Amino acid sequence: MPTSIRLDPVIEQRLDHLAAETGRTKAYYLRELITNGLDDLEDYYLAAATMERVRKGEEKVYSAEQVRKDLGLDD
Repeated sequence: MPTSIRLDPVIEQRLDHLAAETGRTKAYYLRELITNGLDDLEDYYLAAATMERVRKGEEKVYSAEQVRKDLGLDD
């Protein structure tokens, strides 16, 4: 799916330089950044959403003691 974005000129220069020095395309590095960065963004924003549900009392919370007991780790 084609997508376009505007980059800060300094970022675009850095990307141009990296592509020229390594012989890879800018598109290659943008795909790498998105693929690798998406994991971090998902971790952060999904965790933040979960914490908000916990704060509102909408998410079940378990103590470490209860988890150990339920998993039989204290036996």
